[in-house]
Amino acid sequence: MDINFFDDAQSVNLLPLTFTRPCALLSCGMLSLVDKWKNYLPISAIGFQTDKYLANLFPSINAVFFINGRLIPDKMIVQAVLALQPGDYLMQKDTVLAYHTKQERKMPFMESVNILNNPSDIFVKNGQEIIHDFSFLDISKYSTTIDDSNTIIGDKSQIYAAPGAKIVASILNTKNGPIYIGKDAEIMEGCMVRGPFSMGENAVLKMGSKIYEGTSIGNFSKIGGEVNNTVIFSYSNKGHDGFLGNSVIGEWCNLGADTNNSNLKNNYEEVKLWNYASKRFEKTGLQFCGLIMGDHSKTGINTMLNTGTVIGVSCNIFGSGFPRNFVPSFAWGGAAGFTTYQIDKALQTASLVYQRRKKKMQLEEEYLLKSIFDMESENRIWENKVGVNE
Repeated sequence: MDINFFDDAQSVNLLPLTFTRPCALLSCGMLSLVDKWKNYLPISAIGFQTDKYLANLFPSINAVFFINGRLIPDKMIVQAVLALQPGDYLMQKDTVLAYHTKQERKMPFMESVNILNNPSDIFVKNGQEIIHDFSFLDISKYSTTIDDSNTIIGDKSQIYAAPGAKIVASILNTKNGPIYIGKDAEIMEGCMVRGPFSMGENAVLKMGSKIYEGTSIGNFSKIGGEVNNTVIFSYSNKGHDGFLGNSVIGEWCNLGADTNNSNLKNNYEEVKLWNYASKRFEKTGLQFCGLIMGDHSKTGINTMLNTGTVIGVSCNIFGSGFPRNFVPSFAWGGAAGFTTYQIDKALQTASLVYQRRKKKMQLEEEYLLKSIFDMESENRIWENKVGVNE
């Protein structure tokens, strides 16, 4: 079964996370949305209908089934997709959910749908998605013994430790949900973990970490300190103390020692987040909402981030005080003001970060970052100033 996942007009609401990937490659729970569909369908090939600047890295294919990349699968929606005939399209209100070949005959979908409408949906839905994804595991293949030095609270069968995983002298609590520990991942001594929780291949929880429910850590990420209801994509680090809550962190990010974010306003009011489509701060309907950070962004030591902060791609945030709640891509600075993180310097840093993980930046990735640099220029209101970082 060949499928193209398409980004629709509402995909802009998922920026800055979708500056660097199609919607279907966003992670929520233990898996990306694409991998969730693989649990339900016999997919043989996958393509993406997305923005032109992303197409070199994420090309489309010849396929007859087309699925909205923001859509999280469940049994009802999967059955509806499989029932589509050539020319049928599945619709709910103003949103096309899926279609077969082309859109000629409207097929209303009356059931509720699980779909990502904005970045905060990722951490809001994350706990339940971990539980859902965990249900697809074959626990009979549990192959790594949990060391006796650990304390397990709740049902041990709700812990899955993949081959090569190491867990020592830590507390694992499954009373509220399962715990998944990926291949060759490590939980160092003294960590406290509450499920639902997942960590990917080669991920590391550093000594004494405090991890609350609804948290996911991507492949090869290293995490320390206190983390609550947060999704951290692959190859990102928060290696030291500091609080991170109700947040989504993209790939190749680094949070410096004692970086802290607020996830609750002092007046307990509803949190607003910057919306790239409306170009203003929009209500989230949430009392708890922390940080949304695009790929390749970094913070210096002791960085403080306000409730409902959105940071774009390849930013470098540092200095005392709280920076603004919206930081556009390729910003360099903090509360004292910003200059532009010049694209050649940003690419040089990204290349060095890749080398540390034994990877090499592709020309297509350089083109992607250069495209984002140009697209975000209108949001860098200081562009009339000289912004060179030596």
